[in-house]
Amino acid sequence: MTNDQNIKRLPIQRWQIAPANIELSAKLATINNISPIISQLLINRGIEIPETAENFINPESLNLPSPLEDFPDLAISVELLETAINNQEKIAICGDYDADGMTSTALLLRSLRILGADVSYAIPSRMHEGYGINNRIVEEFKSEGISLILTVDNGIAAFEPIQKAKELGLKVIITDHHDIPQKLPPADAILNPKLISISSPYRGVAGVGVAYILAVSLAQQIGALKGLVQPMLALFTLGTIADLAPLTGVNRRWVKRGLKLLPKSTVPGVQALIQVSGVQASQDGQKVKNLPPLSKTLKPDDIGFRLGPRINAIGRIGDPQTVIELLTTDDMGIALERAMQCEQINTERQKMCTEIEQEAVSLVEELYLENLHKDRVLVVIKENWHHGVIGIVASRLVERYGVPVFIGTFENEDIIRGSARGIPEFHVFAALEYCDSLLGKYGGHKAAGGFSLSVDNLANFRLLLSEFANQCLEIKHLKPLLKIDAQVNLNQINRDLFQQLNILHPCGIENPDPIFWTSHVQVIQQQTVGKTKDHLKVVLTQIINHQRYEIKGIAWRWGDFFPLPSRLDVAYKLRENNYNGNNGNNIEIELVGVRFPQQLAALFTTANISKPTKFEYKQRQYLCGIYQNDVSTELRIKNSEGKVLVMQPENKLGLLGFNREDAKQVNLTSPQFDSIIQAALQALLESR
Repeated sequence: MTNDQNIKRLPIQRWQIAPANIELSAKLATINNISPIISQLLINRGIEIPETAENFINPESLNLPSPLEDFPDLAISVELLETAINNQEKIAICGDYDADGMTSTALLLRSLRILGADVSYAIPSRMHEGYGINNRIVEEFKSEGISLILTVDNGIAAFEPIQKAKELGLKVIITDHHDIPQKLPPADAILNPKLISISSPYRGVAGVGVAYILAVSLAQQIGALKGLVQPMLALFTLGTIADLAPLTGVNRRWVKRGLKLLPKSTVPGVQALIQVSGVQASQDGQKVKNLPPLSKTLKPDDIGFRLGPRINAIGRIGDPQTVIELLTTDDMGIALERAMQCEQINTERQKMCTEIEQEAVSLVEELYLENLHKDRVLVVIKENWHHGVIGIVASRLVERYGVPVFIGTFENEDIIRGSARGIPEFHVFAALEYCDSLLGKYGGHKAAGGFSLSVDNLANFRLLLSEFANQCLEIKHLKPLLKIDAQVNLNQINRDLFQQLNILHPCGIENPDPIFWTSHVQVIQQQTVGKTKDHLKVVLTQIINHQRYEIKGIAWRWGDFFPLPSRLDVAYKLRENNYNGNNGNNIEIELVGVRFPQQLAALFTTANISKPTKFEYKQRQYLCGIYQNDVSTELRIKNSEGKVLVMQPENKLGLLGFNREDAKQVNLTSPQFDSIIQAALQALLESR
């Protein structure tokens, strides 16, 4: 069968469904007074002991050690800052241009100013200097009379600039959370959770978490903590979620507090961001043990998909000073102006991402798709792409094609600069190290990285990356991995289940949003929506005990997969739709995966090649069966006149005619064909 440009394939995915532990989930459900579905979700997250479950459900019950006990250099850092404040020495913060770095900078600026410090800041240029403190910034600080440099979200790998600062007589405190290099910089104090015990509840804090710990400890030492915690906690929450820090340990405890404080934050910039992004606080909690009374709160998704991107967009294609002013001003008018600038820049960023993604997809489809299983990695390079957004596009290409993606654009005629994103079985930084001889600057970790290389080395770079990918990736890995928590039927989805999911919140890295799946649903309505028709809206039904259950859903950026086949297994997250004041039964689903129903897929195996089975449809007699052709198995349905309809699983196009040579191509998703196919498949299932 040939392809039709208007009838696209299903998303290519591999489903990993967590095994059900019925006995343990029932035990946890009884002890912790939660539903078995919720206890199964806890088990999937490695929480199998009632006491551990209690600490997870109620993070306030966690006994926290003093940060001074866990961070060896924290006391020294507090002393250095207190001395600088008392002596009115000039302090300078060197931040970073991502959400973590900017919220960290703003948090320390606000706090230190309130505590009486003479403090300024600098952030390196993403386009011209790249990440982290550098010699220029150090020399500039020296010329401005700075005595103490405080890095946030950077500095742990900046040996040369820190050494330069020490040679110039400056004191340096490094606060960072990135991986530890073989040789530490010669700073006066270093605060990094990677340097503390792996069992510490502070181990997973992001850069903004280190900044928060330092600011709170300093304020406690000075005796001026009152009034500081709420604004700092708001900025901590923004930065932690936007930086995709793990929402476990102390992060879970503080973020849970912060999400409740954000709707009534005293930071004008936070209020302005909430206003311009249209985020609405929702009810949290329910009348069960372990949950507080109903209160207004934000969800991590409100930050991850609404507030965070507006901050990150500035760091990607704008001036970070806009965000620093937004988050440090006490003037609501200025805050609203800066929030509107964030909104405008984010809209520009979205447009850029869409355009670059479309161009990248065209390049892949035209040049690389045919050899993807052989190459096992995508290297996509084009001129005139913006360095600040290609990392986002790389992530989208990974979602689409299921392989590691290295994407780049030309910095000048000779140099390419790029970003990389990986899949679970592929280590991005190890891949870059494998190509060390071909690269200029590079860095990263398992999941992501950045690099630069000479244009002359591009061909060899492709070859070496493919060589590395073939060493660690098998064909089965080349599909996006979808981790699914539990199977539920549509009749189990209700407000009570949705509210009980609050037990898991805040969800994020290492505590993902629960994903459920339902088998063999029918798509009864579907349409593309959005300005560019790139989203898909659906209505699904399932028959249980002769009763029909129905639910609405949305699939973001799935416009390419329209129309979906009418029968599917679906994977999804539960969502509350409050759009335009929507009320009543507003629990809907967000589709994250679909596949041809496994119940039916089992029919399409060589083991099930069958004799013709008779069935009746609309008072007419038909024969159907599963047959083997040259390539795969297929369903054939023959009417009394000898006309045959041919359907292959997961293909939306079929053949209709008296013989294959003269048959015409038909759209199997249209009602007239879908209905008879479902009748035939049902007849085959019943005949087994």
